[in-house]
Amino acid sequence: MTSEAQLIRRITLKLIPFLVVLYLIAYIDRSAVGFAKLHMGADVGIGDAAYGLGAGLFFIGYFLFEVPSNLMLERFGARRWFARILITWGLITMAMALIQGPYSFYALRFLLGVAEAGFFPGVLYYLTKWYPIRHRGKIMGLFVLSQPIAMVVTGPLSGALLGLDGMAGLHGWQWLFIMIGAPAVLLAWPTLRFLPDSPAKVSWLSEDEKRWLADELRKDERDYAQTRHGNPLQALKDRRVLLLALYYLPVTLSIYGLGLWLPTILKQFGGSDLTTGFLSSVPYLFGIIGLLIVPRSSDRLNDRYGHLAVLYALGATAMALSAWLSVPVLQLAALSLVAFSLFSITALFWTLPGRFFVGASAAAGIALINSVGNLGGYLGPFGIGALKEYTGQMSSGLYFLALVLVFGLFLTAVVYQRLERRQARTDMTDSAQHGRI
Repeated sequence: MTSEAQLIRRITLKLIPFLVVLYLIAYIDRSAVGFAKLHMGADVGIGDAAYGLGAGLFFIGYFLFEVPSNLMLERFGARRWFARILITWGLITMAMALIQGPYSFYALRFLLGVAEAGFFPGVLYYLTKWYPIRHRGKIMGLFVLSQPIAMVVTGPLSGALLGLDGMAGLHGWQWLFIMIGAPAVLLAWPTLRFLPDSPAKVSWLSEDEKRWLADELRKDERDYAQTRHGNPLQALKDRRVLLLALYYLPVTLSIYGLGLWLPTILKQFGGSDLTTGFLSSVPYLFGIIGLLIVPRSSDRLNDRYGHLAVLYALGATAMALSAWLSVPVLQLAALSLVAFSLFSITALFWTLPGRFFVGASAAAGIALINSVGNLGGYLGPFGIGALKEYTGQMSSGLYFLALVLVFGLFLTAVVYQRLERRQARTDMTDSAQHGRI
């Protein structure tokens, strides 16, 4: 058999680039609405509060259907279920070109969340079938790269598509929705054709390699005392799942709150739509740098919580500075540090659920954690929109996000005390009992 490093590299080359492309398309689809808002609001009568509500309704649909979607993934297999998700979310994104006012905007954003529900947590669960725990920090970092890369691409792409205003009698924001929805539909067939359901079903792993990987995953299950419920729905009331869901809330609230309003923030600097698009890419370049550095450092030092605490503190400080500073260059620098922190937090956080759960319990638990955490995708955009409308200042929303990240720092200590130290005590007790036997 090849060495462990060579095997992991081969699996990564076979899976991760394709999964990154799929999630790249998903993230562009959900995020481009921030650029469409620059002109769509005036064309169809959608104000700041209505936009914040509609942008957030995506995550309500996501929340309601995420656990069922992940259980369907376990039943039907990754390639068929991901292909279904791609087709439905692509068609609904394209249908957003037909928006006539707030209510059609609300309905389609909600349906988009329903259609896409389960894709991100589905991939996270899917990856637990391919990688032992010790490799997951770097792998999660590589997959989460999709998010900042999407935002780097979304800005210039959206600015260019908005420039098609008037072509074939359509507004620029309508072209934006049509052109970003089509790739999802087109990628459904390659997903169905080339994405394997599990290591057991691929020809590019030898029988010895498949056996080694299965043994390593069983060893993780034993060494980390991972939970496998008789009924996977029992994971939904596991206290560890609920605590991790609460812990995920601050980062999603901040990422989506900032991301969906970033074009509006940067538009205040002056400049064209295309300039705003390019400027919006800058913070996400720093997000990419963070994902290439921080997860590897976390794996190398075998430290999750220390890294998470530093990142939450850095993110909270930078978010507050972005609200306080008035010089555009300095404000953009602060927002870049925010992006560095938030995307790194996301990658490190998603190494935690697989520490405690395995099998269908992991599928249900990851889905619930992501669905509850993604309520932040509703609260963030809506909260910033409401605060901006009430105070007349964008800075009020950014100060709100800074407080949210301080709460995340507090939760880091709580999760470590309640989960990791308790698990360590349990493992020591079990070892002592086995020693007496």
